[in-house]
Amino acid sequence: MKNVAQPIEWTEQGVKMLDQRRLPGEVIHHTYTDYRDVAAAIKDMVIRGAPAIGVAAAMGVALGVERSQARTAQELQMEFPLICQTLARTRPTAVDLFWAIERMIRRFEQLASSNASLDTLRSAMVNEARAVHAEKRATDEAIGGFGAELMPANGQVMTQCNAGALATAGIGTALGVIRVAVERGHKLHVIVPETRPYLQGARLTAWELHEGGLPLTLITDNMVGHIMKTGRIGAVVVGADRIAANGDTANKIGTYQIAVLAREHNVPFYVAAPVSTFDLTIASGEHIPIEEREPGEVTHLRGVRIAPDVSVANPAFDVTPARLVSAIICEHGVARAPYQESLRRLAENAVTVSGNR
Repeated sequence: MKNVAQPIEWTEQGVKMLDQRRLPGEVIHHTYTDYRDVAAAIKDMVIRGAPAIGVAAAMGVALGVERSQARTAQELQMEFPLICQTLARTRPTAVDLFWAIERMIRRFEQLASSNASLDTLRSAMVNEARAVHAEKRATDEAIGGFGAELMPANGQVMTQCNAGALATAGIGTALGVIRVAVERGHKLHVIVPETRPYLQGARLTAWELHEGGLPLTLITDNMVGHIMKTGRIGAVVVGADRIAANGDTANKIGTYQIAVLAREHNVPFYVAAPVSTFDLTIASGEHIPIEEREPGEVTHLRGVRIAPDVSVANPAFDVTPARLVSAIICEHGVARAPYQESLRRLAENAVTVSGNR
């Protein structure tokens, strides 16, 4: 597969983002010079996908510190909590957002406690954000390596939403698994549901795969059951926005019904996500906050009204119970049930590896 455009980059001018709202029709980049604009870009889905949101949050914090008008380190310390709070209020479900902000806070507090200078705080925050970005790229490669072993040698695989380069700032989680499998010689054809109402499958995943030269078939969301029954799907692989301690997984709306259909048709259902997406502080998916987005995403399509002015439900995510998940693939290996034990071991391994850097 050929490389596709990356969604985010730190530059001397500011944080440069690919506007994913305009794809596939237009490839447009914006450069943000204020952390509040980065927060707005996250909330408005200029950038989306849990790992990429984490990178954006880290860069937003760094930008706020670098461009602050504070004249002393003490003034910056007073301003810093507002920078972090502004970014934390953008989207509630993707735990990578909070993971990245907490990481930036730890680094800032470590330096502040050692009486670091204003210039040191500024440069260190930029370096930390860049490190988050680099680590996410390496994480995707590792997930792809572990996950490729689970993909069929030949045949069709299904994904949901977009968990590719656009969503992670690397090669992708779910699409990274597919990408590495293809590079290793697997002959795969990807089935891509459209992912209403925001059409991440139709607009983004189909675009990524097409640009990368990997064969795909785009379907509407209500075709999944029929395709699962008649299409000989070899595996389903999806990303995640938050994974509870018991393995319950929040992902883009529509994932749960695909998992149910996969179980009915004996198709393995895999989740590919970094350890930063694990939230072992919550026991189950019942505690995962589900973002409710504005009704116009359902009643309108590209600005054109397609429904009358009626009551609308627009949950952005659903939760797939762990019992429907065949395995969870992360950068440190593959977790299988019972997930309370396997996820904890992988998370502990991640802490050990991080501590040895």
